[in-house]
Amino acid sequence: MLPNLLPLRHRAEAYRRKFLVNETENLFMGSFESFAAAEAGAPESKAVGYGNAKAAGELYTHQIYFYDYPGLFWLGRSFDEGMRRVFDLGGHVGIKYYAFRRVLPYPDALRWTVCDVPGVVQSGKELAVQRDATAQLDFTTDFQDASGCDVLYASGSLQYLPQRIAEILATLAVKPKRIVLNTTAVHPERTIYTINSIGIAFCPYRIQHVEELWAELRDAGYKRRDAWRNEGKPIEVPFVEGGDKPYYAGCCFDLAG
Repeated sequence: MLPNLLPLRHRAEAYRRKFLVNETENLFMGSFESFAAAEAGAPESKAVGYGNAKAAGELYTHQIYFYDYPGLFWLGRSFDEGMRRVFDLGGHVGIKYYAFRRVLPYPDALRWTVCDVPGVVQSGKELAVQRDATAQLDFTTDFQDASGCDVLYASGSLQYLPQRIAEILATLAVKPKRIVLNTTAVHPERTIYTINSIGIAFCPYRIQHVEELWAELRDAGYKRRDAWRNEGKPIEVPFVEGGDKPYYAGCCFDLAG
């Protein structure tokens, strides 16, 4: 309890020092008017964003976490329904492809495309060759390559993108049949733009008003099949009004008609 008895400014400064040197925790700091303002406000002591050499390495493990299972379930249902083209938006080096294939039977005709920043994509291509996965797994840096895919899958990535899901969908000549989102940062009351420390870098980060997110998908022509809350994965923006209310959520929406 002692830290909470200290004056607010002292607690805020102590947290800032922790944030600046963080290497292992998922921390957040500040509130900004826009995604661009958050990017401009990031501290200069580390790289900004995932487009750096360290992020292209083994930043994530290829294991399945408890919060992965809702998305895994809907991917399995998608394969059962004959869907074969998955576009993995922000999928790093294919971490979910490798993780899920241990428990989910992949169709022989599956084509899983990961979209990420150039350095990460290059590492992903090299890893796919090493793991003999190139028959099913490929990579791109252009999210417009999602046009015509069966499933647009985004796990923990939308919050890091300057474009909202509605903006991404508006660029596609042929919209995906299904959208599966998982571990997406949302807020019950409003949208917050903040900065996320991922240890090796600082990233601008959008915590979107959850009803606004659902409305974007509906307005894009989609109908909700399912929605869930990823319990047990914490997210908090200290010293920001409402910063204790964000949570991670997911959904499955199908193209109507």
